[in-house]
Amino acid sequence: MEEAGSPCETLSERYQALLEVSEAISQHRDLHDLARDLARRLPRVIHVNFVALSLHDPEGKTMRLHTIQANVPADLIGGHVEPVDETPTGLVWQTQEPVLVPDLAQETRWPDVVGRMKEDGTKSFCVVPLTTAVRRLGAMGFASLRTGAYGEADLEFLLQVGKQVAVAVDNVLHHQDLALERDRLRSLLEVSESIASHRDLEELFRDLARNLPQVVPFDYINAVLHDAGRNVMRLWLLVTAQPSTIRPGLELPIDESPGGLVWKTQQSLIVNDIAQERRFPKLMELLRENGVQSFCAVPLTTAQRRLGAMGFGSMRPRAYSEHELGFMRQVAKQVAVAVDNALNSETALAYQRQLARERDRQRLLLEVNNAIVAHLELRELLQAISACLSRVMPHDLAGFALYDSSTGQLVAHALDFPRNQDFVEKGVSIPLEGTPEGRAVTTRRTVLIRNLDPAEFPAEVVKRAVAEGLKSGCAVPLVSHGHVLGTLSVGSLRHEAFTQDDAELLGQIGAQAAIAVENGLAYREIADLKDRLSKEKLYLEDEIRTEYNFEEIVGDSTALQKVLKQVEIVAPTDSTVLILGETGTGKELLARAIHNLSGRRERTFVKMNCAAIPTGLLESELFGHEKGAFTGAIATKIGRFELADQGTVFLDEVGEIPLELQVKLLRVLQEQEFERLGSTRTVRVNVRVIAATNRDLVRLVDEKGFRSDLYYRLNVFPITVPPLRERSEDIPALTRHFAQKFVQRMKKRIETIPSDAMKALQAYPWPGNVRELENFIERAVILTHGPDLVVPIGELKRSPAAVNHSAPTTLEEAEREHILKALRDARWTIGGPTGAAAKLGMKRTTLQSKMQKLGIARPA
Repeated sequence: MEEAGSPCETLSERYQALLEVSEAISQHRDLHDLARDLARRLPRVIHVNFVALSLHDPEGKTMRLHTIQANVPADLIGGHVEPVDETPTGLVWQTQEPVLVPDLAQETRWPDVVGRMKEDGTKSFCVVPLTTAVRRLGAMGFASLRTGAYGEADLEFLLQVGKQVAVAVDNVLHHQDLALERDRLRSLLEVSESIASHRDLEELFRDLARNLPQVVPFDYINAVLHDAGRNVMRLWLLVTAQPSTIRPGLELPIDESPGGLVWKTQQSLIVNDIAQERRFPKLMELLRENGVQSFCAVPLTTAQRRLGAMGFGSMRPRAYSEHELGFMRQVAKQVAVAVDNALNSETALAYQRQLARERDRQRLLLEVNNAIVAHLELRELLQAISACLSRVMPHDLAGFALYDSSTGQLVAHALDFPRNQDFVEKGVSIPLEGTPEGRAVTTRRTVLIRNLDPAEFPAEVVKRAVAEGLKSGCAVPLVSHGHVLGTLSVGSLRHEAFTQDDAELLGQIGAQAAIAVENGLAYREIADLKDRLSKEKLYLEDEIRTEYNFEEIVGDSTALQKVLKQVEIVAPTDSTVLILGETGTGKELLARAIHNLSGRRERTFVKMNCAAIPTGLLESELFGHEKGAFTGAIATKIGRFELADQGTVFLDEVGEIPLELQVKLLRVLQEQEFERLGSTRTVRVNVRVIAATNRDLVRLVDEKGFRSDLYYRLNVFPITVPPLRERSEDIPALTRHFAQKFVQRMKKRIETIPSDAMKALQAYPWPGNVRELENFIERAVILTHGPDLVVPIGELKRSPAAVNHSAPTTLEEAEREHILKALRDARWTIGGPTGAAAKLGMKRTTLQSKMQKLGIARPA
């Protein structure tokens, strides 16, 4: 490769060029202007397109490209800072020997620097030391767009230029140091004046933020103080030119805070690039979110005590010098005195405020205690607590939610939210997952929500709260005797409406409220139990008066024994039983037998004749109703299913339940839950269902008169009770049993039953079954005045042959004829001791229902 010739070959021309360099140095105080002038003058004597000055930074052990100038078009960016070992200028500074690279394409050292030079079109360069008799400053680089632009003679010339420029650079740096020191002293004086003129520390820090960046560049300044009571570092003041998500009041543990490290060690801290900082991860994340890339912290300490730290930072990475840090330490010493004075003043004022706050809070706790004593009903208690609380802790919503162990969820019980009282209805479930209340229950700790965020609490009820405008809140667990009863919550339409002190106060109120809630729940449970026991008492008194008991299942026939065997099989289970059979066959007795042989025998057996209750009242009878649910509902009523909880409910004439109510019955059978009329609260029960009917349910299903899914749910274990005519061998035992019962009741003495009477009784088909036989024997006992039972055989007009000969074609027709006969005999009188219902052995309402169903009406 041939070396390119220099533009100037004579020695005199180069001496002339050195004289011009000296002249340029004398004319320029600014190093950028000097480099620009050299880039314009030197090409007359040497091939130069770029002139650069790189200065050594002893603190960072780096080389910083102070300026670069060119005489050709180029995108020049100065300010590059790189380690000494990774730049040619660093090598020259270390060795004090020049570096000559005639062909950049062949150079493999310093890849970053060489890469940038290639981008600018550089083909060759040389670097010479910038050194005075006193110190080594850095290096000066010359680059050309030509290959081999510099020879030995050129290098010797550039060394001479470097010596002259070094003197100029040293003078400029000395001048800058003097100017900087003057500015620092002036700034310190201004800090003293600001401290003297400002009583408000926030204004003082705003003044510092305006003036100090002229000496030490920064984008924000703050004060972080140590809280001895909580042993944390708290951000006390923050002044920044840009909006920030970091707010005064931020607390961090000492070991997780840069200010804490400075407070503890009393040593300054420098972080030149937070991307490389692995300590303090939580704060580093916040700083990155706000664009901060470097910062420093210096101690805030007076002669009496250590207060904390003062921090300042920048939105770009930068190396803070020891001079800058020393200056900020001097500022911090003066600021510490002002902060200490302000803290002492604030301490006195805070003590007075604390006394007033404690007085108000003690008064509040007393008022809450009085409210607890005065109110047992939860809604009234909540309103009283909310009214007391609003004077000390303004809020827009208050609510009670109680824990339901059966569902593992909270249930809303009371709400005080004037803006929308229906926001959460009583009885609505509140999940433990995704709600502040759920977190309070699971952790047994107060949950303070400064800013309500659906991302943190994703439950639907929280989304509704946000839609209603709620922005912050607090939820405390109600714990009594080690058990979580529920939560007390307050909410606000403002962000950060509640402080940690508020949360602690609410926790104290929650402890008091827990006692009240426990008392209220006990009161309600006692009231419910009292109401329930009252109803059970009335019901059991009615049961005692019931004519039939389990012991009255009389008979040894094969058909009956087969049924009783089925009863023994199914009774120990909790399966649903469907008892089928004609009227009067003893279906209720079998239902009682199943209950008495089951594990529920100690609990209530509740019966209900579905045909005897008007359709409009049937739902209320089965499931109960709330006060005001309908006209005439003057009080809350417990339904049969709720009354039978843990016991057995017997639904007689289940085929008479209207279609619209069958859906609700199906839900009870499947889910064991329902709602009272007029209530949204779900009632859960544990009930065994036994149903009975004399109707053909299969035909009803086909005729769309009965739901098929309900039929299949009831027909788990069907038992068909045979009619009395199919077990005539049981008639003698039944006759003796009934005769003995009525003899004892009427205080008569009957010793025998004539055999012809017994044969007549066995021959009769008994369409009314056992009930008809019982009523017939009662009538016989009434008519008897001697030792032999007088049986009115004349009433048994039809012989078995006649019955078979004239038997109706269907069971319904036979029943219709039998009812018509009884009505004619009673002269169409239905009720009373001589009425048709008594003759048929059935209740008046049952007979009326059957007459309506069979289309029987009194002749005109």
